[in-house]
Amino acid sequence: MPTIATLSRRSLWLMLAPLCLRGNQRLYLTDGSYHVVREYQVLTDRVRFYSVERSQWEELPKELVDFARTTGEDAERKAVQAEEQKLVDDEEAVERRMRREAAAIPPDVGVYYFQDGRPREIPLAELEMVNDRRRSFLKVITPLPMVAGRNWVELKGLYSQTVFQTPRPEFYIRLHTHQRFGFLKMTEHKGNRVVQTWELIPVSKELMEFQEDVADFRRQAGPMLYQIWPREDLEPGEYALATFSPGEGNIRAWDFGYQPAGQPPTPPKPAPKKEKAPKADKPKAKPSR
Repeated sequence: MPTIATLSRRSLWLMLAPLCLRGNQRLYLTDGSYHVVREYQVLTDRVRFYSVERSQWEELPKELVDFARTTGEDAERKAVQAEEQKLVDDEEAVERRMRREAAAIPPDVGVYYFQDGRPREIPLAELEMVNDRRRSFLKVITPLPMVAGRNWVELKGLYSQTVFQTPRPEFYIRLHTHQRFGFLKMTEHKGNRVVQTWELIPVSKELMEFQEDVADFRRQAGPMLYQIWPREDLEPGEYALATFSPGEGNIRAWDFGYQPAGQPPTPPKPAPKKEKAPKADKPKAKPSR
C-alpha cells in the first residue's frame, strides 16, 4: 500500500515530468532527425523517452529537442484519434438505437417507422390494375387476368396520407416470404399514382414489369426484418416501399410522400407513354412482264 511520502514523490514527478503521449510518436530533434518513442517526459534540463527501436529508456539534452514540431504533430495526431473515436462512439450509439428499435417492431408483416420513439405502421396500399378495358382491385393471392398490352398498377389520388419532411426517412420492413423489396418512385396516370407498369406479351404470356427504382441502403435487423433508407436524398414527390417477385404480378406497396416543410405538395410526373412501333414499309409491287 503506498505511503503519503510515496504519493508526494509521485505527485512531484508528475508535475515536473508530464506524460505527453499514449502510443508511438516522433520526438523531433533540432537537426531534423527524430526518435520513434512510446512516451517522453520533460525534466529540468533533459528529456527522458522510451525508444521503440531499442525498447529502453533513454535521455538527451533538452535543448536538442524541437518541441514545436513534436507537439504540433502530436496535436494533429490526437485530433485524428479523437475524430476516429467519435466515429466509433457514434456507430456504437447507432447500433444500440437500431437494436432497441428492432426489438420494438411488431411481429406483423408490414412497414414501420419511428416517431417520438414509438413505431408507427404505414397502411398497406389498396392497389388497382388498370387498362383500357377495366379497373380491378389487385389481389396478391389470386392474380387478376390481364389483357395483352399495357396495364397500370395504381393507387387512387395524387398524394399519400403519410408524408415525411426529412429527405432520407428510415423504415423497417417485416417480410412474410423472401421477395425482392425496395423503394419505387411513383408516376401519374389519369389523376392516380402508378407504382408499376405491366406489359403482357400476347403469345408467350410473359409478364414484364417496369418501375422507377430508388437506390437504398439496407441491413438485416432480425428474422425477416430489415432496416432500409434511401442512399441519396429523395426528390420531393410520391414514393412506395414495395415487395414483389419479378414476373409474377404479386406486388404489395406501402406508399408515402416526401415534401420539405413549408412547400406545397409536388405531384408525380406523368407516366411515360407507350412508344408506337414504326409502321413497316409495304413491299413494292414487282413490275409485270
